[in-house]
Amino acid sequence: MTADRNPQASQMADESMLRTLAAQAIAIWPQERAIFERYALPTAPRVLDVGCGSGEITYRLANLLDQAQVTGMDIIQEHLALARKQHGDRGGRLRFERADAFALPYETDAFDLTVARHILQAVPNPHLVLGEIQRVTRPGGRVHLLAEDYAMMHFHPTEWDCDLFWHDGPITYARSTGSDLRGGRGMFTQLRQAGFADVTVDYVVVDTVRVSRQVFADIWRAWRDGYSEAITEHSRFTADEVAEYWRQMIAAIEDPDGYGVWHVPVIGGTVAG
Repeated sequence: MTADRNPQASQMADESMLRTLAAQAIAIWPQERAIFERYALPTAPRVLDVGCGSGEITYRLANLLDQAQVTGMDIIQEHLALARKQHGDRGGRLRFERADAFALPYETDAFDLTVARHILQAVPNPHLVLGEIQRVTRPGGRVHLLAEDYAMMHFHPTEWDCDLFWHDGPITYARSTGSDLRGGRGMFTQLRQAGFADVTVDYVVVDTVRVSRQVFADIWRAWRDGYSEAITEHSRFTADEVAEYWRQMIAAIEDPDGYGVWHVPVIGGTVAG
């Protein structure tokens, strides 16, 4: 087992991560909301958001499920403090707590819906987190996993082959820390093998047709600001090369005739009875 359960801790705590989370929520929520809406949940469901960050999706869930009791948990205290400040408690229905996703401090079968977004591909041994998610979700309850796959990003036009950047840069960096930035493609198998029923796979398509080019570019700028140093340290690319790859991808996003796309896997399953 990899000893460091949060190998991206410094990047997660950087101010750029707050910009990332805000822009990602704006880009993804309009499509992801429809997935949440089709779940058969109780009238007043108990909802847990694992790795909630600054609560960008947690509070949206509390608004969507207007009788739900929603708990957002994260390991970074500063993100939780910001979440409380920005989003309040929705009349006591929304709370934010510090906890470890590898050892959730909640009773077995405590939630009707458990959500984990942008976390499973970023930590080592994600099956341990998935096991905790399964434990705290009641039989018949639903899990909702947004697990990224960094080989599902494409841009045109670019002078350099940006597919190589993702494979030899971020994916290689993550592998050196024990995590798998292509983890999204494996979540269907993990849920099936863990005994989940009704396993579903959807894709949120963040591209220059469905999402504002400015919002899309803001995500890439935040990633650039938070991760360039680590990518340079753990890959074959120089700092100048990393900067140039980011520049070309952002230019493709912002070019009115250019195209960029990020396919985001969303995997769901029902906890077996």
